[in-house]
Amino acid sequence: MNSTGENVVRIEAEALRRLADRIAGPMASDFHRALDLLFSCSGRVVVTGMGKSGLIARKIAATLSSTGTPALYLHPAEALHGDLGMIARGDVVLALSSSGETAEILELLPTIKRLGVPLITFSGDQLYPPNCHLSSLAQAAEVALDCSIAKEACSLGLAPTASTTTMLALGDALAVALSEKRGFKEEDFANLHPGGKLGKKLSRVSAFMHTGDAVPRVTPQTRMLDVIYEMSRKKLGITTVVEGDRLVGIISDGDLRRLLERHGKDILDLSAGECMTPNPRTIPPDAFAAQALDLMEQRKITSLAVVSSDNRLEGIIHLHDLWGTEMV
Repeated sequence: MNSTGENVVRIEAEALRRLADRIAGPMASDFHRALDLLFSCSGRVVVTGMGKSGLIARKIAATLSSTGTPALYLHPAEALHGDLGMIARGDVVLALSSSGETAEILELLPTIKRLGVPLITFSGDQLYPPNCHLSSLAQAAEVALDCSIAKEACSLGLAPTASTTTMLALGDALAVALSEKRGFKEEDFANLHPGGKLGKKLSRVSAFMHTGDAVPRVTPQTRMLDVIYEMSRKKLGITTVVEGDRLVGIISDGDLRRLLERHGKDILDLSAGECMTPNPRTIPPDAFAAQALDLMEQRKITSLAVVSSDNRLEGIIHLHDLWGTEMV
């Protein structure tokens, strides 16, 4: 059974290698034409497919949507019973069919043509010489992309395996190339993925920081007895030292221990300005929370002051605030 599993993976890997060779070679111009059509789409990318190809189509639509290209999945059978209204002028249709002869998809072609909607196809046609073959679907396409394979990984040669893997990889290739062409950035990705572990990693510091009266703050002139009281009352392990609303320093629990070792009870005669760490490590509110976590781990600290670009204090983020998320 191990050899069967290995064989399946090797067959699918070989199908992907051949696909990569086509994208780099004879299919390069068609791939870029498809990319240009998707990039210039003023509506949505409507992805359709039947059976196993339909499942891959759903995933491609989801990947496009999550990387900055509005997309939806259209079930071809449901489309014939009213859902054709989901296709509108300005859209691009991406149709998946291993044979290129799926009846339900072919029945969509008159409406696609009537609306003047560009059609991109993934099919098992061997589109390039010397084995050129055009299915009905490929013939109708503005751009036909070759997902042909030498054989399925199924031992019977029947179940869609290598063919669907190839379609999935080609969809990912288009989606990633398209997101790069759009200049899609980490912050754009974060805005589209607010949930789950991924969403937490892409959350901003501003979503977790303590603000307002919850932020311990003293002035440089504050006596250390009052500094200790402020730190104890706010329970964040530090206090900020501010002049107006600008951060000038930090005093942490660790600073207090070191000061007590050095000065003993004479520490109470000192001011916050004499005891603070000036120019402390800070982070902006629009930084990713994961960056704050990395910084705290690197510096072996539990709190970070959150400041604006002009060094105005906006809050404090504490390690405990991140422990309760799926990020840690």
